[in-house]
Amino acid sequence: MNKTNFKIVFMGTPDFAVASLKKLHESNFNIVGVITSTDKPAGRGQKIQESSVKRYAIENNMNILQPKNLKSEEFLKDLQLLEPDLIIVVAFRMLPDLIWQMPKNGTINLHASLLPQYRGAAPINWAIINGEKETGITTFFIKKEIDTGDIILQENISITNNMNAGELHDILMEKGAQLLAKTVDSIINGSNKNIKQEKNITEIDELKKAPKIFKQDCKIDWSNDNTDIHNLIRGLSPHPVAWTEILNNNNNKKLVIRIFESEKIDGDHNSIYGEIITDHKSYLYISANGGLISIKDIQLQGRKRMKVSEFLKGFNLKECKVS
Repeated sequence: MNKTNFKIVFMGTPDFAVASLKKLHESNFNIVGVITSTDKPAGRGQKIQESSVKRYAIENNMNILQPKNLKSEEFLKDLQLLEPDLIIVVAFRMLPDLIWQMPKNGTINLHASLLPQYRGAAPINWAIINGEKETGITTFFIKKEIDTGDIILQENISITNNMNAGELHDILMEKGAQLLAKTVDSIINGSNKNIKQEKNITEIDELKKAPKIFKQDCKIDWSNDNTDIHNLIRGLSPHPVAWTEILNNNNNKKLVIRIFESEKIDGDHNSIYGEIITDHKSYLYISANGGLISIKDIQLQGRKRMKVSEFLKGFNLKECKVS
C-alpha cells in the first residue's frame, strides 16, 4: 500500500493540530476526512467561531465533519463510509471505543510529552511547572486507557531555564508535525516498531501526571521556593496564567493580578513571604522562600497586559500588600 490509496481521517481542533494537518497535506498523504469541533460563540460579541483546523481544511478543500455527538448513528455511518485505513488524533476529545477500533491499522495520537511521563491534558504546562530540563513528543496507538497505548516514535526536546509554556508549545507543535509524518510513513510501509509503555514504566523512579489545570492551581503561594514560583509562572504563560491578589490597606479592596513573565533572584532576605519591594518606577519584587521574584509582565484585573514599568506608572502600591 502507498500514500495514494492509504486513507487517513484526521481529528483535531486547535492550532497545535493545524501544524500536523498541514504537514500531512503538504506531504501528499491521502486525507479523506477532517473531524473537528462544532462552531461555537466566542469573545465579548459571542460571534460564531470556527476551529483552527476547520479554517485550514476549508482553505485546502478538505472534507469536513463536525459531529456534536461522536456516538451518533449518523456520524458513525459517515465515518464508516470514508473507509479509513488510519485515524490520526491531535488535540481532540476522547474517542468512543467504536471509533478508535474502526480502522484496520488502528488510531494514533500525538502527545506532547515523552510517554509514559506526563499522561493527561496539560503535559506542556506541567513539564515546566515541575522544572524539567527535557520533555518531548510521542506518537502512539490509542487504546481504552488514556495515553497508555504502544509507543511508535519519540523525540526529545530541551527546556531552557526561562522558556515558557507558549514557547515550548510552538516547538513541540512543529517537531510533532514532522514526527507524525514519519510515523504514518512507517505504518504504511510496515516498519513501525511498537513499544509497550509498561516496559518504560519499570525503568522510571517516579511517574508524573499532567492533569487538567484549574484556576485555583494557578494561584501563587509566596511561601514556596522562588524557583518553584518562577516555574509556575512560566509554566502557565501565556495560558491559563499564574495569579495573585493585592490588598489595598486603605479601602480593604482586593485586586487580582495575572503574572506572565518573571525572573528569580536567589539569596537571603529579611522580608516576610509575599512582601512587595519596589521603587514605584521600574522594578517590582515579591519576596519568597529562597529569594525574590522579579515581576516583568503583568495584567491588573480589568486592564490590559503590560510591562511592569508601565504598570507602576498607573498604579500606586504604597498601601498595598500581597494577600
